[in-house]
Amino acid sequence: MFDPPLPYDLAGHVAIVTGANHGIGEATARGLAACGAKVLVSYLRQVDGPDSELPETYRVNRARGADHVIEAIRADGGEAIALEADLSDPEAPARLFDAAEQALGPVDILVNNASAWVADTFAPEQPDPRSLGHNPVSVQSADRVYAVDARAGALLIGELASRSRARGADWGRIVGLISGGPEGFPTEVSYGAAKAALTSYTMSAAWELAPLGITANLLYPPVTDTGWVDDAVRTIVEQKRELIHIAPPEDVARTIAYLCSDEARLITANIVHLR
Repeated sequence: MFDPPLPYDLAGHVAIVTGANHGIGEATARGLAACGAKVLVSYLRQVDGPDSELPETYRVNRARGADHVIEAIRADGGEAIALEADLSDPEAPARLFDAAEQALGPVDILVNNASAWVADTFAPEQPDPRSLGHNPVSVQSADRVYAVDARAGALLIGELASRSRARGADWGRIVGLISGGPEGFPTEVSYGAAKAALTSYTMSAAWELAPLGITANLLYPPVTDTGWVDDAVRTIVEQKRELIHIAPPEDVARTIAYLCSDEARLITANIVHLR
């Protein structure tokens, strides 16, 4: 999957990667395992209705379990377990850490990748260039995305912090996946707002958890082909100067593995933009 192989040594470390049944999460779980880390693959199958306008490949990927990820990691000599968890449940973060500790050991790497993405907007009457389902912002859309993309990320960081402190740990890594920015995220407004909240949580963690040897960074990936890139997306990338590449998930996972390595020990409180 990674050619050339990843050069980082993560032997002796245990990672939780959320949203890891496909896309960037799957590539990250496999990448960290290839570096020697033991990995808990967290996921939640998302079954889209028959009227969904999402690309077929993306809908299939979202509905998958994680057996294929675990099998691939073990086939390469790695160690991993999977746990399906709905991160909108506030008890789920503690359960993930409990499961990882019981099966793999103390967790010291956290990758907040999971998303409960929906497309919502303040202007449903305007054209929807990507045909994602142009729904007005609602209690349901805002709460659904925030619960997973922001609140769950904060609770997972809290679990890592409290458990690291309790065992006297002096090493840890947090990486959050974000999108959007200060200018907002038109047509995906709740998603953009939740990612902004995750940014703030992760930046706070970088400063507050530095005495525990924990670094915390955010990764803003380029357009990444996890199955949702179609001709309309390719046209948008070609037309926008700031969108340079359509990247495979493995390229994003390489940077995440680097941020989790000792080579990146001085990098914290950063938003790393990939182009």
